[in-house]
Amino acid sequence: MKYLIPPSEGKLKIKSQKVKFKDTNFIFKNHIKQIVTLLELIDEEDLTTIYGTSEEKSLTFHRQNEDIFNSQCAFAIERYTGIVYKNLNWESFLETEKIFMDKHFYIFSGLFGMVTPLTLIPDYKLKMNVLSLDHHWKDILTNALKDEDLVIDLLPQVHRKAYKPGDNVKKIDFFVIKKGKKSSAGHFGKAVKGQLINYIVKNKITSTDKFDSFEFDGFRWDGKFFIKDH
Repeated sequence: MKYLIPPSEGKLKIKSQKVKFKDTNFIFKNHIKQIVTLLELIDEEDLTTIYGTSEEKSLTFHRQNEDIFNSQCAFAIERYTGIVYKNLNWESFLETEKIFMDKHFYIFSGLFGMVTPLTLIPDYKLKMNVLSLDHHWKDILTNALKDEDLVIDLLPQVHRKAYKPGDNVKKIDFFVIKKGKKSSAGHFGKAVKGQLINYIVKNKITSTDKFDSFEFDGFRWDGKFFIKDH
């Protein structure tokens, strides 16, 4: 079985493994080459739309992405720095727990498609919701997940568009109920998602049956979702 989790926008610029991406055995390399080729066709004046930042920063990110195969790598789990990753606390895991997470978790990525925590990747910046990347990856990732007995989807909506869920997929969402109205937890769900991942890994959970023992910041499992009732 597999858990699907999002990447983070924030990334460390570490190069701890001294291995260039072109020298790794990453399974989706040819698909990444297609994305790099697409990037090379983009006019500079369109970069700010793609990267969502200043012209100078956009150009820096763009050049970095174009040179991805010559860039040095670090483990994906060490690369990502967002709230989910701070709360899942990789550094606290025992070696057996790190092995469990690498075996059972996939991280979705606009540039790399899908990686495990210990996949070697360079520093990059490219969201899933630009350049129709969700469409680019859809058949590839759907095919990669179709034979799993169970897929637990902890992805935000933007990443869910990058694959077509089969009957083996169970989507898990986080909601807040306030004054009787239920709404997505959004940004506030990131910390609880990270804490849930920590709980899953430390307890080596491979189904949703034991989710009811997890509670964080008022979020509890109701059998289908994690809900916080104000």
